[in-house]
Amino acid sequence: MYTSDSALRAFREARHTFIDGARIDMGQLATSLGVDRTSLFRWVGNRDRLLSEILWSLAVPTLDAAAAAAAPSGAARIVDVLDRFTADLIQAPYFRIFLTREPARALRLLTTTESDVQSRFVGRVTALIEHERRNGSFDPEPLSAEELARLLVRISESFTYADLISGETPDPVRARATFEYVLRPVALPTGDR
Repeated sequence: MYTSDSALRAFREARHTFIDGARIDMGQLATSLGVDRTSLFRWVGNRDRLLSEILWSLAVPTLDAAAAAAAPSGAARIVDVLDRFTADLIQAPYFRIFLTREPARALRLLTTTESDVQSRFVGRVTALIEHERRNGSFDPEPLSAEELARLLVRISESFTYADLISGETPDPVRARATFEYVLRPVALPTGDR
């Protein structure tokens, strides 16, 4: 995330533009801030980096809201968080506009292993799984928490970006059913709780 006042001002203006459903143009952004493009790039990096930061800044409160409304523990909690997050992304108008306007860029920024957004999302899901494991309410075995998180993130991506990947309609109901199928709770032996 950006720390200087200038970078934060540029980020906030770009984020507002994104939420309004408009395309972020670095030249226009520099002009609106009263600086040249070189200064803007020095503050926020290139357009892809700025978009990645904006996308993650919108994902965090969505994940936090999903966690706040989720079941209290176990596989049900993980399913709820992922279900609510995926459904919110599918329904967010500014997000759908971005995906429609720049599908190749969106997929690259959101779904590749080089993506800051995807790695952060995997990190959050890994932490959620680890928290439930430490509480004794979920066991990801035979996978590690990170391996399971990567699988769950890929499921989320498959349904969120279904229109771009396979030409199907994004479907939060099918996404939830898939999360439930993969995370079917397994009763832990009494001595392991």
